[in-house]
Amino acid sequence: MNELTRWIALDGAVNVRDLGGLPTIDGRTTRFGRVLRSDNLQGLTEADVRRLVGELKLRDVVDLRSYAEVDLEGPGPLTQVPEVSIHHLTLFPEGGRHTDVEADIPDEDDPAAPGTPRNGTPEAGTPGASPAAGSAGGWRSGARPRIQGDRVLPWQGKREDVAEVRVLGFYYAYLLDRPDSVLAALRVLAYGDGAAVVHCAAGKDRTGVVCALTLSVAGVTRDAIVADYAATGDRMEGVLARLRASDTYRDDLDSRPADSHMPRPEYMDHFLQMLETRDDGPLGWLDRNGWTADDAAALRSRLLD
Repeated sequence: MNELTRWIALDGAVNVRDLGGLPTIDGRTTRFGRVLRSDNLQGLTEADVRRLVGELKLRDVVDLRSYAEVDLEGPGPLTQVPEVSIHHLTLFPEGGRHTDVEADIPDEDDPAAPGTPRNGTPEAGTPGASPAAGSAGGWRSGARPRIQGDRVLPWQGKREDVAEVRVLGFYYAYLLDRPDSVLAALRVLAYGDGAAVVHCAAGKDRTGVVCALTLSVAGVTRDAIVADYAATGDRMEGVLARLRASDTYRDDLDSRPADSHMPRPEYMDHFLQMLETRDDGPLGWLDRNGWTADDAAALRSRLLD
């Protein structure tokens, strides 16, 4: 890892970086080796796993993907590592007991209706789930799930004014639809041992929102939060190439121009401003949804020198 860039070079993921080294309002910096952010982790090689688990002491994975994404992409190699706990915390609403129907829709040619997860395991962050609930789940045997690309990979559209409304709407919807998952994700980061990684598909939108809230709790400056969000743009070509290699995401990506997926700094800046206006800021939103002073102290202790 290069401490100047914070990027972590892996063979099986291209958008992996450490949230260490970021300045706070009170003049401190965030610690390296505590929280990482990433794109999809399905392609990690054995060498990648050894580096993450052995060298970087990875112990927790916060997987923000929907059930359909996990079903279609597979559980990933880190699920086979005993030292690592997988926390599956989708940011989409559940239409059934365990089915994210607004993000995951059945194939129109398949008459089978969605049902409960095959293993019956509640998602982490929902009643009855353990903090480290597994990521398996999804659709009744025989159904073929597919993703709803607008929610999984928000795109910006052609007009800038419409584009910003679309993106901010999706970002705020994550908070409205699944505050339980958002708080559960931050608590994994606050109370875990070793390093934790937060990821979704591209490591941009869902991951960007959770990381922005995390950094806000730590007191990181607005400029640094926005810059970290925008840094994914440096790796977007590689991210899109990886996603286009997957049947799960290819159709959605091929129908839209590549630059429509770029993380524009003003979007994160305006999202944080939206929270200031509507919720007294990220901390105000967290407090009203069950985040406690002890939670905040634990997360700051983990992230700050």
